[in-house]
Amino acid sequence: MLLTLLSGFALSQAFRTTTAILAQGLTADFGLSAQSLGAFAGLFGLSFGVAQLLMGVALDLYGLRRTVLTAFPLAIAGASLSALAPDYAWLMVGQLLIGVGCSPAFLACTLFIARHFPADRFAFFSGMGMGVGGLGLLFTGTPLAWLVQYGGGWRTGYAVLAGLSALSWLLIYLRVHEPAPRVPPPAGRETWGQALRRFAELLTLPHTWGILVLGMSGYAAFLSLRGLWLAPLLMDRYQLSLLDSGNVALALSLIALFAPGLSGRLDPGAARRRPWIANISLLMAALFAALALLQHAAASVALILLMGLLSGYGVLQYADVRASYPATLTGRALSAFTMAMFLGVALMQWFTGIVATWAQQHGTDPHTAVMLAIAGWLALASLAFRVLPVSPLLVNQK
Repeated sequence: MLLTLLSGFALSQAFRTTTAILAQGLTADFGLSAQSLGAFAGLFGLSFGVAQLLMGVALDLYGLRRTVLTAFPLAIAGASLSALAPDYAWLMVGQLLIGVGCSPAFLACTLFIARHFPADRFAFFSGMGMGVGGLGLLFTGTPLAWLVQYGGGWRTGYAVLAGLSALSWLLIYLRVHEPAPRVPPPAGRETWGQALRRFAELLTLPHTWGILVLGMSGYAAFLSLRGLWLAPLLMDRYQLSLLDSGNVALALSLIALFAPGLSGRLDPGAARRRPWIANISLLMAALFAALALLQHAAASVALILLMGLLSGYGVLQYADVRASYPATLTGRALSAFTMAMFLGVALMQWFTGIVATWAQQHGTDPHTAVMLAIAGWLALASLAFRVLPVSPLLVNQK
């Protein structure tokens, strides 16, 4: 059942990383600026992130199966609309539907693992789940680049994704039947109002803010590179072809399949996990700064692949969230963190689009400006994670 749920997450991964490969075709057909392209890429994260608030509550109230089956048809409709979009406005509507439709995909998998696997194996199984879900990234590497270049353009890519999403929905309908949780639910069912109030209570806990600030930054940095700027950087700076850029994206995606599982295996435990997270995020900031300044194609590709290996530390952040809250708040806390991640993706992709447009207007290399902006954002977030309060549950474990 977990593998079937992960098929939806894999499609979600594919949808969120299409822009890097489709950017050239979208720009040619609709005359998009870098800012418009950033807004388009960021809309997935924005709609996905905002919907987490409702999806987190729905998953608790109605279960994983019903929530995913109800939401995912929106992604199918959005992909179909995108394949037929006559202009930029309709393309944005399609992106909005895709983001909302995919919003419960990974959270459903995470909650399934949290509810039905041992707590001390959460990081490991979450890492394996993220790795399997990363299969969706493979499609948006060489296969999507080939479809765009030889198979009919970017519209064909969206049409294929719509078909694969429909197949995933059917598999979930046929195979996923959620087992009873280990701890019986309370007799009285929580109302939507009560659920939303409990969600808001998370923001009153001081240690929530450090978690959310870095949550809005780490994955956003990696996805802004992989999902938006990778192909434009390689094609504009080094004159690589779209297919060559797709091959780099494929290699990066292959590494990303195993990176979360490796991070889960290396998890140092609750007492030492936070310093690891802070140090790796600072190292990622340094790598983005280096990528901004490098002017050698092979060295840049090697650096990008190293970023892919380090990107798996996101699974440690999920483990940190789970360890930072009591069991009664686990679902809401994971939902809030996932919401922060994708709001961060939306903000960073939108912001870097503005940065690129500003750089072009001032005669500066836009890719240098974008990578430096991401490096600065991530460094500040790492600092905030270090200095903001820590959960009392973690303090007691030291």
